Amino acid sequence: MRIPIIAGNWKMNKTVDEAVTFVKEIKDRLPPANQLQTALAAPTLCLMPMMRAATGSPLKLMAENCFYKNAGAYTGETSPFALYQAGIHHVILGHSERRKYFHEDDELINKKVKAALDNGLCPIVCCDDTMGRRIAKDDKVHWVVGRILADLKGLTTNDIRKVTVAYEPSWAIGSGQSANPDQAEEGCYLIRQTISDMYGDAVADDVRILYGGSVTPENTSALMATADIDGVLVGADSLDAETFLEIVNH
Repeated sequence: MRIPIIAGNWKMNKTVDEAVTFVKEIKDRLPPANQLQTALAAPTLCLMPMMRAATGSPLKLMAENCFYKNAGAYTGETSPFALYQAGIHHVILGHSERRKYFHEDDELINKKVKAALDNGLCPIVCCDDTMGRRIAKDDKVHWVVGRILADLKGLTTNDIRKVTVAYEPSWAIGSGQSANPDQAEEGCYLIRQTISDMYGDAVADDVRILYGGSVTPENTSALMATADIDGVLVGADSLDAETFLEIVNH
């Protein structure tokens, strides 16, 4: 059985003090990890103080990005090896904002996914889209298959079981316009079918697939009630402790 996961992505928000205060506000109000896993992706500067503040709670901390090399002359990048050694074992890769603002393509994301897995990190691999592409494809999302094939290229069966995939329509991110449950389920279903084609039904059944894009306390239950959505990746509504708790305890 796939354990649902609700993950917040703070992006470039919060100071260290604000992040620690947030963790202290929620740490004792989370469901048991064997029922629902709760995670927060925060700026690298905040991760270690947050991890210390979260001691004894089921909260998992995630990096928002990492590089595909463990060390070297790569100014400003974060080493997957260093993350793991620090106790951070999860990382978001391929978010639509990384693709848009930093021109990350599927080949680079594939390298990052492999590097993360080689270092013991469990990646959340994001697949985005645009409204234009949906319209061009008769409101279908079949093209998402190509992105999955590229981002997960060359992974072993053991590797893929450690990967979580997040379907994030870029037209929904930060827009206040969430995909409706049918649209979100369609994208997640196609992702699971693609993984099944690559690795078989048993493996695809083990992989958790999340929806992200204007997730709120009001739409979380409907999204997570669908067959192929195993959780949500929350943006703006993960920045307020009480709002995030509403989503976690939906």
